[in-house]
Amino acid sequence: MRKINVLVLFGGMSPEHEVSLRSAESVLNHMSKEKYNILPVGITKEGAWILYGGHDYSQLPSGLWTEHPGNRPAAISPIRGQGLLCFEGDCVVRQSVDVVFPVLHGENGEDGAMQGLLQLAGIAYVGPHVSASAVAMDKTLTKLVADNAGITQAKWQLVRNSDLNNRIEQIVDQLETRFSYPMFVKPAGTGSSVGVSKATDRATLMDALLSAGVYDDKILVEEFIHGKEIEVAVMGNDSPVASICGEIDSGTEFYDYEAKYITDTSVAYIPARIPEDVAEQVRDQAVRIYSAIGCQGLSRVDFFVTYEDNRVVFNEINTIPGFTSISMYPKLFAASGIPYEQLIDELLQLAMEACK
Repeated sequence: MRKINVLVLFGGMSPEHEVSLRSAESVLNHMSKEKYNILPVGITKEGAWILYGGHDYSQLPSGLWTEHPGNRPAAISPIRGQGLLCFEGDCVVRQSVDVVFPVLHGENGEDGAMQGLLQLAGIAYVGPHVSASAVAMDKTLTKLVADNAGITQAKWQLVRNSDLNNRIEQIVDQLETRFSYPMFVKPAGTGSSVGVSKATDRATLMDALLSAGVYDDKILVEEFIHGKEIEVAVMGNDSPVASICGEIDSGTEFYDYEAKYITDTSVAYIPARIPEDVAEQVRDQAVRIYSAIGCQGLSRVDFFVTYEDNRVVFNEINTIPGFTSISMYPKLFAASGIPYEQLIDELLQLAMEACK
């Protein structure tokens, strides 16, 4: 049987570059060498595309992979049938690609941009297609879809970074009228909690708005929900299924970038410490928002379950969730009976089925 040519994309120019490298290391180490001909292609922070010539994937997180002598410049051709183009001196070598696993987090990776290129190229790829990726990446658009679908979520307001220079005092007045402290402030288009702040008073709210504005012109301000942070993994095309629920105890004020990837303060509980009927509500809501956005392949959906009355409140959806050794998506499905290697097999199969 012919091996399937799988191109694994990693890196990228987004603030989540380092997270992508760690996710890709884990994916590549769990991908069957007997089933797949693996083409690891990294994108540097400067935007250069490189076909990694090595097999030691532990070189990815440190950045040493960029120095391997076997590396070659490469690019995915938008012309159907050409696949991956590798450049060797004055020559261009074409490598056919059956399916792409874009282990790319953030801007130009999970926002529909890369999906658009792969769509033009006619290559199957893991994860939601262009429109669903774009909607899920923009938290304000996700909020509109969730509102329309009748999904319970935190009260929210959109702020434009371009308005802060002239009207920041007026904007803060409006936010203080609508919400009580604390408030959460997020760039609309980042993941991995990049640029997210918890504002506890007027001064920290101003700082949070300015901080979020570094990453995106659209800034999302939300009311604080006092509850447990619950995550559920979803997989599938026409008939998606949800994993068991997991719970994150961040060990900090909230589950920020450092708690996720740098410090060891966070603790994951799988299954989550919530009643089974509440867990069923979470799984049901996860599939509902996944379908409402039009996702396929995979996504991780995050919720709060309130301490006072176990109310389920939608937080956000991630269409290319983390795949590091400590990431919740693979751990949730492993706990649901689908180990990491099998999970990759199923995601690649779903991608190829969706492209038929």
